Amino acid sequence: MNTTAEYLAQVDQYSAHNYHPLPIIISKGEGAWVWDIEGKKYLDCLSAYSAVNQGHRHPAIVKAAKDQLDKLTLTSRAFHNDQMGPFLQELCELTGYPKALPMNSGAEAVETALKAIRRWAYEVKGIPADKAEIIVCANNFHGRTITIVSFSTEESYQRGFGPLTPGFTIIPYGDAAAFEKAITPNTAAFLVEPLQGEGGVVVPPDGFLACTYEMCRKNNVLFVADEIQTGLGRTGKMFCCDWENVKPDVLIVGKALSGGFYPVSAMLSGEAVMDVFKPGDHGSTFGGNPLGAAVARAALKVIVDEKLPERAAELGAWFMTELRKIASPHVKEIRGKGLMIGVVIKDESGRARPFCEGLQARGILAKETHDQVIRFAPPLVVAKKDLEWALGEIREVLQ
Repeated sequence: MNTTAEYLAQVDQYSAHNYHPLPIIISKGEGAWVWDIEGKKYLDCLSAYSAVNQGHRHPAIVKAAKDQLDKLTLTSRAFHNDQMGPFLQELCELTGYPKALPMNSGAEAVETALKAIRRWAYEVKGIPADKAEIIVCANNFHGRTITIVSFSTEESYQRGFGPLTPGFTIIPYGDAAAFEKAITPNTAAFLVEPLQGEGGVVVPPDGFLACTYEMCRKNNVLFVADEIQTGLGRTGKMFCCDWENVKPDVLIVGKALSGGFYPVSAMLSGEAVMDVFKPGDHGSTFGGNPLGAAVARAALKVIVDEKLPERAAELGAWFMTELRKIASPHVKEIRGKGLMIGVVIKDESGRARPFCEGLQARGILAKETHDQVIRFAPPLVVAKKDLEWALGEIREVLQ
């Protein structure tokens, strides 16, 4: 067996250096816990960026994957399979949308939504050709394709990747007045994260989603919610938009849709948007494949059967309250919803990375985001007693 140093050297030699992970080699996971190759146990407080809401290797999803592996893994969309239809029906019934288009990664689902929005703008709303505008928010994170980074406000995401895709208007996150001002006759959609995860666990002001949703209604603008990280129970509701009773025109889901077993994502909407696609307009060889569909069906069932949104609401409220009790000279603010929580480190205390390294040394895996924020987002199946143990370790690191 290789040592940690040997594995790290191997990655350093053969991988592009496009990530800065903590120096740990994970070899096993179960529930909310993972183990490194030396056998040390860690509480996972990142959940693969909310992809393993159901915990690592949930037995019901393992069984579904194994059963499907013994039968059929891929047909492409040239043929039908016996898993995609049931998966789409179950996803639509859970979310309340009439149609879903399955893809693989979250970025693919966002790109799918962008294409649908633009075609809807021209064929349904009647915006002049190539003039459609999509309003987005500063500090957003929707993926890393050329078009998606084109409307990022993070300079490092764009540097050296031009020419960038036009057609996007950027407003400050949480600013409803700026949104209203940005609407023009050519505005097709508002693409928004109901809580900015990668941007630093930023919670918008109360009423922001409901207010912008009403403005969209009045102006025939599509309200498009990227719930790839925030959806499927993470914030204490099935979807984060549910906190303000907002039903997006287009919903984008991924990550926990497969419980961390396989890349599965989807765009959901009504017929007016979805019917802009005709055969040949858009697709994916692996989108809707039987293995991914079988896994996603089991993953959705776990979320519902084990009441994971309710669990996230209860545990998250308690955990955030306990974190706020920690008297630390380094903490500026603690914010979040459900089990998506950000601990903001003061600028004068340095960056969040050393705090994450300190947590790793004590058996807790968390990751910094936007330099100053430690994100705590454990699997939604985490036991309260495990979080109670973690609080003691977190207190030592933060103090």
